[in-house]
Amino acid sequence: MTEIPMERRIAPWRDLQSLWRLWRIIRKLRPVITNVGTPKAGLLAGFAAWLNRVPCRFYTLHGLRFETATGIKRRFLIYAERLACYFAHRVVCVSQSVLEKAIASGIANPERVVIFGSGSCNGIDAEHFAPTPEKIRRANALRVHFGIPLRARVILYVGRLTRDKGIPELAEAFLRLAEKSPDLRLLLVGCFEPEDPVPINIRIRLENHPHVIFAGAARDIAPYYALADAVVLPSHREGLPTVVLEAQAAGIPVVGASSTGIIDVVKDRETGLLFPVSNVHALVRSLEEIISDNVLAARLSRAGQEQVKLKFRQRRIWEELYQAYFAVLRTGEPAPSFACAPCGDRADFFPNIPPHLES
Repeated sequence: MTEIPMERRIAPWRDLQSLWRLWRIIRKLRPVITNVGTPKAGLLAGFAAWLNRVPCRFYTLHGLRFETATGIKRRFLIYAERLACYFAHRVVCVSQSVLEKAIASGIANPERVVIFGSGSCNGIDAEHFAPTPEKIRRANALRVHFGIPLRARVILYVGRLTRDKGIPELAEAFLRLAEKSPDLRLLLVGCFEPEDPVPINIRIRLENHPHVIFAGAARDIAPYYALADAVVLPSHREGLPTVVLEAQAAGIPVVGASSTGIIDVVKDRETGLLFPVSNVHALVRSLEEIISDNVLAARLSRAGQEQVKLKFRQRRIWEELYQAYFAVLRTGEPAPSFACAPCGDRADFFPNIPPHLES
């Protein structure tokens, strides 16, 4: 295994270094198939694979980062995604809503996009998250570790603690709920990040609240789900939220924002509760309902578990991915050139392309 470091943020000099390393290692290994994900890897590794004429190049579109960006940054991210999609023979969209927005925004050619099963890039190992006596034992140990009383209800959030994940709205909603329900706890599994940071005043309020628990990063999330009464994901954008599928596999009811990706796995009042993105009042109502109505929570839990078992099994995704690889290799699709860009002519990407970069 060879590790190629890449910056998550835009870092021109380090990005060029990463691109050079990627080009060298791909040229050395001469792979038949490449499959890259994330905008940065899609752009750099996708370009390196294109330069080396890898015969089967896939880009997995895990989400649309530009959705929550504005101004020049948004435009840059759109062009970067367009290039990443262009370098690939196939663009794997992890959900139907991502696929539709990718086409509508002009970053992907409809003839190249694919979606496996009901979505996801790898499916879910439902058995790993299903409740067992061992997971319940570990959950009880976590409850003792964090000092959570037995009578307390727990709302769980798993993910990056950033603005676009909806942490400001979650903070405000929980603070309102905590005033009426002193036995309620908010358990945050994840870390604050410098990119897209939570406003400092909100972070301070969370850190100083006695009923907000910071667990940090966790290697195995399964016992945290077993501890929770509800899982919340107020994110402004997703690809296909693995957290929601994991919670459903664990039999925990879910409250989610009606954003890209989440709407593919949470059907309102069928497999969870949806609320409008950034609407704190609606989030409070949804959390109140799912915590207080045990009959509703149990029904949503069962429906969520059934959905994961029927639609998101890993083997189905793996088999469809294999078939997609085989189809590209069998047809021997020619390597595209900038001159026939699917989303516009070459000027859409670079105003002046040096002759040596043209195929």
